[in-house]
Amino acid sequence: MHVLRALSAALFPLFLAACATNIPEPIREPETGGPSLAEVRSDPEAHRGARVRWGGRIVQVGNNPETTSIQVVGKPLETDGRPEEGDTSEGRFIARIEGFLDPAVYSPGRLITITGSFEKIVKRKIEEYEYRFPLVDTAGHYLWAKEEPQTRRRYHDPWYDPWPWYYDPWYPYRSPYYPYW
Repeated sequence: MHVLRALSAALFPLFLAACATNIPEPIREPETGGPSLAEVRSDPEAHRGARVRWGGRIVQVGNNPETTSIQVVGKPLETDGRPEEGDTSEGRFIARIEGFLDPAVYSPGRLITITGSFEKIVKRKIEEYEYRFPLVDTAGHYLWAKEEPQTRRRYHDPWYDPWPWYYDPWYPYRSPYYPYW
């Protein structure tokens, strides 16, 4: 019995680690010495062929006969490779991925992280503005799961309020200093 308990205690953390790491290792682990998106945009010739790990929010997906081009608004990456939320932008880039990717799945607004090598600067228009996009030949990519907006639940603690949240006999007469106002 003690052997089973010791064995399960030893294997349980490994099981949890295996379940939690479904993100591919090239996405999880940062490229050592890889240039940032801003560095590549400022001096593209110096970084041609460099390995990069970039991510951001998908803007547009275009399928060609052999490849898919994904236009991404670059965002800083968290330690696990997930693009950060917020309004910061490092610029845009294009990730070229072999094969067909469904635009319904890789839809605008989704977060993606890619690894690959920087090839060249491609000029394309964003509305009337001609923009210089770094083009990445993608070796690996990870589409992050959609996050549902969290709904706020009202907390009920009987020590502070003996009445459940759905019945409040003192509702119109509450003090503004009541903790659940």
